[in-house]
Amino acid sequence: MLDALVAEARLRWGLDPAEGIQVVAAERLLASPLEASRPVLIVPLAVLRAGSTDAAVEPLPGRAGPASTDPLGLIRRLYPVDHPVGVFGAADGTTVGSLDPERLLAPLYLPPVAPELALAGPWAMPWISSRLRRPDGCPWDREQTLATMTPYLTEEAVESGEAIASGKADDIAEELGDLAFLAIFCLELLGEQHGVGVAEGLERAAAKLIRRHPHVYGQVEIADGDAAYRQWQEIKKREKGDLAASLLGEQPKGLPALVAAYRVQEKAGAVGFDWPDACGALAKIREEAGEIEAEMGGDTDPQLAREVGDLLFAMVNLARHLGVDPERELRAATHRFRDRFHHIERRLAERGKTPVQATLVEMDALWEEAKTLTRPAEPDPKPEEAP
Repeated sequence: MLDALVAEARLRWGLDPAEGIQVVAAERLLASPLEASRPVLIVPLAVLRAGSTDAAVEPLPGRAGPASTDPLGLIRRLYPVDHPVGVFGAADGTTVGSLDPERLLAPLYLPPVAPELALAGPWAMPWISSRLRRPDGCPWDREQTLATMTPYLTEEAVESGEAIASGKADDIAEELGDLAFLAIFCLELLGEQHGVGVAEGLERAAAKLIRRHPHVYGQVEIADGDAAYRQWQEIKKREKGDLAASLLGEQPKGLPALVAAYRVQEKAGAVGFDWPDACGALAKIREEAGEIEAEMGGDTDPQLAREVGDLLFAMVNLARHLGVDPERELRAATHRFRDRFHHIERRLAERGKTPVQATLVEMDALWEEAKTLTRPAEPDPKPEEAP
Protein backbone atom coordinates (compact mmCIF):
# COMPACT_ATOMS: atom_id res chain seq x y z
CA MET A 1 0.00 0.00 0.00
CA LEU A 2 2.78 2.45 0.90
CA ASP A 3 4.54 1.73 -2.38
CA ALA A 4 1.40 2.74 -4.28
CA LEU A 5 1.06 5.96 -2.26
CA VAL A 6 4.70 6.87 -2.85
CA ALA A 7 4.34 6.16 -6.57
CA GLU A 8 1.27 8.40 -6.85
CA ALA A 9 2.96 11.17 -4.85
CA ARG A 10 5.99 10.99 -7.17
CA LEU A 11 3.82 11.19 -10.26
CA ARG A 12 1.35 13.86 -9.14
CA TRP A 13 3.24 16.06 -6.70
CA GLY A 14 6.90 15.57 -7.55
CA LEU A 15 7.90 13.65 -4.42
CA ASP A 16 11.64 13.01 -4.47
CA PRO A 17 12.49 9.98 -2.28
CA ALA A 18 16.04 11.31 -2.00
CA GLU A 19 14.65 14.05 0.28
CA GLY A 20 13.49 11.39 2.72
CA ILE A 21 9.88 10.48 3.47
CA GLN A 22 8.17 10.75 6.84
CA VAL A 23 5.33 8.27 7.24
CA VAL A 24 3.06 9.30 10.12
CA ALA A 25 -0.02 7.48 11.38
CA ALA A 26 -2.93 9.93 11.36
CA GLU A 27 -4.01 8.77 14.82
CA ARG A 28 -0.48 9.36 16.16
CA LEU A 29 0.01 12.75 14.55
CA LEU A 30 0.16 14.65 17.86
CA ALA A 31 2.93 12.40 19.17
CA SER A 32 5.05 12.43 16.00
CA PRO A 33 8.16 14.60 15.49
CA LEU A 34 6.80 16.07 12.27
CA GLU A 35 9.39 18.06 10.32
CA ALA A 36 7.70 20.34 7.79
CA SER A 37 10.82 20.78 5.64
CA ARG A 38 10.66 17.07 4.69
CA PRO A 39 7.97 15.26 2.65
CA VAL A 40 5.24 13.73 4.83
CA LEU A 41 2.74 10.95 4.24
CA ILE A 42 -0.13 10.94 6.75
CA VAL A 43 -1.76 7.52 6.65
CA PRO A 44 -4.58 6.16 8.87
CA LEU A 45 -3.69 3.09 10.93
CA ALA A 46 -6.43 1.13 9.16
CA VAL A 47 -4.63 1.66 5.86
CA LEU A 48 -1.28 0.77 7.41
CA ARG A 49 -2.92 -2.28 9.03
CA ALA A 50 -0.90 -1.70 12.17
CA GLY A 51 -1.59 -0.58 15.72
CA SER A 52 -4.75 0.17 17.64
CA THR A 53 -6.82 3.29 17.13
CA ASP A 54 -7.87 3.17 20.78
CA ALA A 55 -4.41 3.71 22.27
CA ALA A 56 -3.98 6.98 24.15
CA VAL A 57 -1.81 9.56 22.40
CA GLU A 58 0.41 11.86 24.44
CA PRO A 59 1.34 15.06 22.56
CA LEU A 60 5.00 15.47 21.69
CA PRO A 61 6.72 17.69 24.31
CA GLY A 62 7.38 21.19 23.03
CA ARG A 63 4.04 21.56 21.31
CA ALA A 64 2.12 23.22 24.11
CA GLY A 65 -0.97 25.29 23.63
CA PRO A 66 -4.35 24.67 21.97
CA ALA A 67 -2.78 22.90 18.98
CA SER A 68 -1.37 20.17 21.23
CA THR A 69 -4.74 18.41 21.37
CA ASP A 70 -5.94 19.18 17.85
CA PRO A 71 -4.25 17.37 14.91
CA LEU A 72 -5.46 19.93 12.39
CA GLY A 73 -4.34 22.76 14.66
CA LEU A 74 -0.90 21.16 14.80
CA ILE A 75 -0.69 20.95 11.00
CA ARG A 76 -1.71 24.60 10.70
CA ARG A 77 0.92 25.51 13.23
CA LEU A 78 3.69 23.85 11.24
CA TYR A 79 2.59 24.78 7.71
CA PRO A 80 1.40 28.01 6.01
CA VAL A 81 -2.38 28.08 5.54
CA ASP A 82 -1.99 28.23 1.74
CA HIS A 83 0.38 25.25 1.64
CA PRO A 84 -0.94 22.60 -0.80
CA VAL A 85 -2.13 19.22 0.48
CA GLY A 86 -2.20 16.18 -1.79
CA VAL A 87 -5.37 14.10 -1.38
CA PHE A 88 -4.95 10.65 -2.90
CA GLY A 89 -7.63 9.76 -5.41
CA ALA A 90 -9.02 13.31 -5.46
CA ALA A 91 -8.47 16.45 -7.50
CA ASP A 92 -5.87 18.97 -6.43
CA GLY A 93 -6.77 22.27 -4.78
CA THR A 94 -6.84 21.33 -1.09
CA THR A 95 -4.73 23.52 1.19
CA VAL A 96 -3.77 23.35 4.85
CA GLY A 97 -6.29 26.08 5.60
CA SER A 98 -9.15 24.16 3.96
CA LEU A 99 -8.51 20.83 5.70
CA ASP A 100 -11.28 19.35 7.84
CA PRO A 101 -11.22 16.37 10.24
CA GLU A 102 -12.78 14.07 7.61
CA ARG A 103 -9.66 14.43 5.45
CA LEU A 104 -7.56 12.64 8.09
CA LEU A 105 -9.60 9.47 7.52
CA ALA A 106 -7.79 8.94 4.21
CA PRO A 107 -4.10 9.22 3.20
CA LEU A 108 -2.67 12.72 2.65
CA TYR A 109 0.61 14.00 1.23
CA LEU A 110 2.26 17.16 2.55
CA PRO A 111 5.02 18.42 0.27
CA PRO A 112 8.03 19.95 2.03
CA VAL A 113 8.03 23.56 3.13
CA ALA A 114 11.02 25.71 2.25
CA PRO A 115 13.31 25.70 5.32
CA GLU A 116 12.86 29.42 5.90
CA LEU A 117 9.08 28.90 6.12
CA ALA A 118 9.18 25.88 8.46
CA LEU A 119 9.34 28.32 11.35
CA ALA A 120 7.76 26.13 14.04
CA GLY A 121 10.02 23.16 13.35
CA PRO A 122 13.03 22.33 15.56
CA TRP A 123 15.60 23.09 12.85
CA ALA A 124 14.31 26.45 11.65
CA MET A 125 16.63 28.40 13.97
CA PRO A 126 19.83 26.56 12.91
CA TRP A 127 18.86 26.91 9.24
CA ILE A 128 18.18 30.65 9.59
CA SER A 129 21.42 31.16 11.54
CA SER A 130 23.44 29.36 8.89
CA ARG A 131 21.70 31.22 6.07
CA LEU A 132 22.47 34.59 7.66
CA ARG A 133 26.16 33.70 7.78
CA ARG A 134 26.51 32.70 4.14
CA PRO A 135 28.34 34.94 1.63
CA ASP A 136 24.98 36.02 0.22
CA GLY A 137 23.46 36.42 3.68
CA CYS A 138 23.46 39.45 5.98
CA PRO A 139 26.69 41.51 6.12
CA TRP A 140 26.12 42.38 9.80
CA ASP A 141 25.61 38.75 10.82
CA ARG A 142 28.69 37.65 8.87
CA GLU A 143 30.80 40.12 10.83
CA GLN A 144 29.81 38.79 14.25
CA THR A 145 31.99 36.71 16.55
CA LEU A 146 31.25 35.02 19.87
CA ALA A 147 32.82 38.00 21.63
CA THR A 148 30.67 40.57 19.82
CA MET A 149 27.50 38.53 20.51
CA THR A 150 28.06 38.37 24.27
CA PRO A 151 26.39 41.73 25.07
CA TYR A 152 23.29 40.70 23.09
CA LEU A 153 23.03 37.44 25.06
CA THR A 154 23.16 39.43 28.29
CA GLU A 155 20.57 41.93 27.05
CA GLU A 156 18.14 39.27 25.87
CA ALA A 157 18.51 37.35 29.14
CA VAL A 158 17.56 40.49 31.06
CA GLU A 159 14.65 41.22 28.72
CA SER A 160 13.43 37.65 29.17
CA GLY A 161 13.49 38.12 32.93
CA GLU A 162 11.52 41.35 32.64
CA ALA A 163 8.96 39.68 30.38
CA ILE A 164 8.52 36.84 32.88
CA ALA A 165 8.00 39.42 35.63
CA SER A 166 5.27 41.06 33.53
CA GLY A 167 3.30 37.82 33.41
CA LYS A 168 2.33 38.46 29.75
CA ALA A 169 2.50 35.10 27.96
CA ASP A 170 3.00 36.54 24.46
CA ASP A 171 5.84 38.80 25.61
CA ILE A 172 7.48 35.93 27.50
CA ALA A 173 7.32 33.66 24.45
CA GLU A 174 8.78 36.37 22.21
CA GLU A 175 11.68 37.23 24.51
CA LEU A 176 12.56 33.62 25.30
CA GLY A 177 12.41 32.89 21.57
CA ASP A 178 14.88 35.74 20.94
CA LEU A 179 17.17 34.32 23.63
CA ALA A 180 16.93 30.84 22.10
CA PHE A 181 17.82 32.23 18.68
CA LEU A 182 20.91 33.97 20.04
CA ALA A 183 22.04 30.73 21.73
CA ILE A 184 21.60 28.81 18.47
CA PHE A 185 23.33 31.57 16.48
CA CYS A 186 26.31 31.49 18.84
CA LEU A 187 26.50 27.71 18.59
CA GLU A 188 26.58 28.11 14.81
CA LEU A 189 29.52 30.51 15.17
CA LEU A 190 31.24 28.01 17.43
CA GLY A 191 30.69 25.27 14.87
CA GLU A 192 32.22 27.38 12.11
CA GLN A 193 35.30 28.15 14.18
CA HIS A 194 35.89 24.90 16.05
CA GLY A 195 33.68 22.21 14.51
CA VAL A 196 31.61 21.92 17.69
CA GLY A 197 28.20 23.51 17.21
CA VAL A 198 24.46 23.13 17.59
CA ALA A 199 24.26 19.32 17.61
CA GLU A 200 27.11 18.99 20.10
CA GLY A 201 25.82 21.77 22.34
CA LEU A 202 22.31 20.33 22.55
CA GLU A 203 23.60 16.76 22.95
CA ARG A 204 25.90 17.71 25.82
CA ALA A 205 23.22 19.69 27.62
CA ALA A 206 20.74 16.81 27.28
CA ALA A 207 23.29 14.21 28.41
CA LYS A 208 24.16 16.35 31.43
CA LEU A 209 20.50 16.61 32.44
CA ILE A 210 20.08 12.83 32.23
CA ARG A 211 23.27 12.14 34.23
CA ARG A 212 22.30 14.57 36.98
CA HIS A 213 18.75 13.22 37.35
CA PRO A 214 19.36 9.57 38.29
CA HIS A 215 16.12 9.67 40.30
CA VAL A 216 14.28 10.24 37.01
CA TYR A 217 16.38 8.25 34.52
CA GLY A 218 17.76 5.65 36.95
CA GLN A 219 16.92 3.79 40.13
CA VAL A 220 17.93 6.40 42.72
CA GLU A 221 15.28 7.57 45.17
CA ILE A 222 15.19 11.02 46.75
CA ALA A 223 12.99 12.63 49.38
CA ASP A 224 12.28 16.08 48.00
CA GLY A 225 13.46 19.00 45.87
CA ASP A 226 16.23 19.95 48.30
CA ALA A 227 17.62 16.43 48.09
CA ALA A 228 17.50 16.62 44.29
CA TYR A 229 19.45 19.88 44.38
CA ARG A 230 22.12 18.42 46.73
CA GLN A 231 22.42 15.37 44.49
CA TRP A 232 22.91 17.63 41.46
CA GLN A 233 25.76 19.48 43.17
CA GLU A 234 27.48 16.26 44.28
CA ILE A 235 27.26 14.75 40.78
CA LYS A 236 28.62 18.00 39.35
CA LYS A 237 31.64 17.80 41.66
CA ARG A 238 32.34 14.20 40.66
CA GLU A 239 32.09 15.07 36.98
CA LYS A 240 34.64 17.83 37.39
CA GLY A 241 36.97 15.36 39.13
CA ASP A 242 37.58 17.61 42.11
CA LEU A 243 35.84 16.16 45.14
CA ALA A 244 37.61 18.69 47.35
CA ALA A 245 36.12 21.64 45.43
CA SER A 246 33.69 23.90 47.23
CA LEU A 247 30.01 23.20 46.73
CA LEU A 248 29.63 26.92 46.11
CA GLY A 249 31.48 26.50 42.84
CA GLU A 250 32.63 29.37 40.64
CA GLN A 251 30.48 32.30 39.58
CA PRO A 252 30.65 34.43 36.42
CA LYS A 253 32.37 37.72 37.24
CA GLY A 254 29.63 39.70 35.50
CA LEU A 255 26.76 38.12 37.44
CA PRO A 256 24.55 40.80 39.07
CA ALA A 257 25.33 41.08 42.78
CA LEU A 258 21.82 40.20 43.92
CA VAL A 259 21.76 37.09 41.74
CA ALA A 260 25.25 36.10 42.94
CA ALA A 261 24.19 36.43 46.58
CA TYR A 262 21.01 34.43 45.94
CA ARG A 263 22.88 31.57 44.24
CA VAL A 264 25.58 31.37 46.93
CA GLN A 265 22.94 31.19 49.65
CA GLU A 266 20.96 28.63 47.69
CA LYS A 267 23.98 26.34 47.34
CA ALA A 268 24.91 26.68 51.00
CA GLY A 269 21.32 26.03 51.99
CA ALA A 270 21.28 22.83 49.95
CA VAL A 271 23.69 21.23 52.45
CA GLY A 272 21.88 22.55 55.49
CA PHE A 273 23.84 25.75 56.18
CA ASP A 274 20.76 27.95 56.37
CA TRP A 275 18.13 29.40 58.64
CA PRO A 276 15.34 26.89 59.25
CA ASP A 277 12.74 29.44 58.18
CA ALA A 278 12.20 33.07 57.17
CA CYS A 279 12.02 34.19 60.80
CA GLY A 280 15.75 33.62 61.26
CA ALA A 281 16.51 35.59 58.11
CA LEU A 282 14.28 38.45 59.29
CA ALA A 283 16.00 38.52 62.70
CA LYS A 284 19.36 38.76 60.92
CA ILE A 285 18.13 41.81 59.01
CA ARG A 286 17.20 43.50 62.29
CA GLU A 287 20.63 42.64 63.70
CA GLU A 288 22.44 44.07 60.67
CA ALA A 289 20.29 47.22 60.73
CA GLY A 290 21.21 47.70 64.38
CA GLU A 291 24.90 47.41 63.58
CA ILE A 292 24.53 50.05 60.89
CA GLU A 293 22.75 52.35 63.32
CA ALA A 294 25.62 51.90 65.78
CA GLU A 295 28.15 52.90 63.11
CA MET A 296 26.24 55.97 61.92
CA GLY A 297 26.84 59.50 63.11
CA GLY A 298 30.32 60.08 61.84
CA ASP A 299 32.01 60.02 58.47
CA THR A 300 31.37 57.04 56.21
CA ASP A 301 34.10 54.50 56.83
CA PRO A 302 34.90 51.02 55.49
CA GLN A 303 33.23 49.34 58.47
CA LEU A 304 29.94 51.11 57.80
CA ALA A 305 30.13 50.16 54.13
CA ARG A 306 30.67 46.50 55.10
CA GLU A 307 27.68 46.63 57.42
CA VAL A 308 25.52 47.95 54.58
CA GLY A 309 26.75 45.06 52.43
CA ASP A 310 25.86 42.59 55.18
CA LEU A 311 22.38 44.09 55.40
CA LEU A 312 21.84 43.72 51.64
CA PHE A 313 23.06 40.12 51.82
CA ALA A 314 20.66 39.39 54.68
CA MET A 315 17.75 40.90 52.73
CA VAL A 316 18.53 38.64 49.78
CA ASN A 317 18.43 35.72 52.20
CA LEU A 318 14.97 36.74 53.43
CA ALA A 319 13.76 37.07 49.83
CA ARG A 320 15.02 33.57 49.08
CA HIS A 321 13.21 32.12 52.08
CA LEU A 322 10.02 33.83 50.98
CA GLY A 323 10.37 32.52 47.42
CA VAL A 324 10.94 36.01 46.01
CA ASP A 325 13.43 36.85 43.26
CA PRO A 326 15.30 39.87 44.70
CA GLU A 327 16.74 40.96 41.36
CA ARG A 328 13.32 41.00 39.71
CA GLU A 329 11.57 42.71 42.62
CA LEU A 330 14.23 45.38 43.05
CA ARG A 331 13.96 46.13 39.34
CA ALA A 332 10.17 46.31 39.67
CA ALA A 333 10.44 48.59 42.70
CA THR A 334 12.79 50.87 40.75
CA HIS A 335 10.28 51.04 37.89
CA ARG A 336 7.52 51.93 40.36
CA PHE A 337 9.67 54.68 41.84
CA ARG A 338 10.38 56.11 38.38
CA ASP A 339 6.70 56.04 37.41
CA ARG A 340 5.63 57.76 40.62
CA PHE A 341 8.37 60.38 40.42
CA HIS A 342 7.36 61.10 36.82
CA HIS A 343 3.84 61.65 38.13
CA ILE A 344 5.22 64.19 40.62
CA GLU A 345 7.04 66.00 37.83
CA ARG A 346 3.94 66.11 35.62
CA ARG A 347 1.68 67.38 38.37
CA LEU A 348 4.18 70.02 39.43
CA ALA A 349 4.55 71.14 35.80
CA GLU A 350 0.78 71.70 35.72
CA ARG A 351 1.32 74.13 38.59
CA GLY A 352 4.21 75.83 36.83
CA LYS A 353 6.82 74.30 39.15
CA THR A 354 9.76 71.94 39.06
CA PRO A 355 10.80 69.53 41.86
CA VAL A 356 13.55 71.97 42.86
CA GLN A 357 10.93 74.66 43.49
CA ALA A 358 8.53 72.38 45.41
CA THR A 359 8.60 71.50 49.09
CA LEU A 360 9.07 67.99 50.37
CA VAL A 361 5.54 68.08 51.82
CA GLU A 362 4.12 68.98 48.41
CA MET A 363 6.06 66.27 46.63
CA ASP A 364 5.15 63.70 49.27
CA ALA A 365 1.44 64.42 48.78
CA LEU A 366 1.81 63.91 45.03
CA TRP A 367 3.74 60.69 45.73
CA GLU A 368 0.78 59.37 47.73
CA GLU A 369 -1.51 60.45 44.90
CA ALA A 370 0.60 58.45 42.44
CA LYS A 371 0.45 55.41 44.71
CA THR A 372 -3.35 55.64 44.78
CA LEU A 373 -3.51 55.82 40.99
CA THR A 374 -1.29 52.76 40.52
CA ARG A 375 -2.63 50.66 43.38
CA PRO A 376 -4.34 47.43 42.19
CA ALA A 377 -8.11 47.69 42.24
CA GLU A 378 -9.85 46.14 45.20
CA PRO A 379 -12.10 43.21 44.30
CA ASP A 380 -15.79 43.97 44.30
CA PRO A 381 -17.47 43.00 47.57
CA LYS A 382 -19.61 39.92 47.42
CA PRO A 383 -23.26 40.78 46.93
CA GLU A 384 -25.43 40.19 49.92
CA GLU A 385 -27.39 37.00 49.77
CA ALA A 386 -31.11 37.35 49.29
CA PRO A 387 -33.10 36.54 52.37
